[in-house]
Amino acid sequence: MAKRSKNSGFQSAAGLVRYFDSEDDKSPKIDPWLVVAIAVISSVVIELLRIMYPT
Repeated sequence: MAKRSKNSGFQSAAGLVRYFDSEDDKSPKIDPWLVVAIAVISSVVIELLRIMYPT
């Protein structure tokens, strides 16, 4: 069997940390509650449309 390197996990994790540290501050920030609210409202609208216009 081939020997596995014990430090390969740290190198891959370091790449992820570097990726997430380089987030752009100019990008639009969306509140997580807004995403949840949009999902709930969309679900309610779809269910109401299914009730009003059955197939």
